[in-house]
Amino acid sequence: MEVENVVPEPKPAAFPSKPSFKPLKAHEISEGKVQFRKVSVPSHRYTPLKKVWMEIYTPIYEHMKIDIRMNLKARKVELKTRPDTPDISNLQKCADFVHAFMLGFDLVDAIALLRMDELYVESFEIKDVKTLRGEHLSRAIGRLSGKGGKTKFAIENSTKTRIVIADTKIHILGSFANIKIARDSLCSLILGSPAGKVYSKLRAVTARLAERF
Repeated sequence: MEVENVVPEPKPAAFPSKPSFKPLKAHEISEGKVQFRKVSVPSHRYTPLKKVWMEIYTPIYEHMKIDIRMNLKARKVELKTRPDTPDISNLQKCADFVHAFMLGFDLVDAIALLRMDELYVESFEIKDVKTLRGEHLSRAIGRLSGKGGKTKFAIENSTKTRIVIADTKIHILGSFANIKIARDSLCSLILGSPAGKVYSKLRAVTARLAERF
């Protein structure tokens, strides 16, 4: 009588269980080092900053968990991370928010930088587009604003951006695509296009954007 030799099947290799690591906190990512940001305060924004200091301080300290103080000697707003800061990116968001306020944006507009990730501030000068001097420069600034700021508001509302015209510098706050549309409109005005032509081009672009989304 023949006896069959049954070869036992090899057992599957036992893999170690998947490790579960707790997410690192902000101060642990930077090896316990405190991270700093400093934002300069221009002389003409000193008084507005004093008036709304608590409105700036509260969301940064309580919601974003970032330490903030005003260095009166250096005239800078100083920001630093805390052990309970939930995300390291909060520090840069707060610095962008304070910087946007210093550029001249309203507090309610600048605070959107803390709430949304897709917002940026872009700055350029009129001379970057075209070299203008004297009355030609004054007329270009006038074309950008329009009568009573009408042209500026029209561009802001149609592109969902916020624009600050500070002398020859222009600052735009918004999403990447919207900033591009607003910048193109402002450049056309600087180069001498009449407001009516810019409005009609804006209408076409915004209609195309509305169809896309």
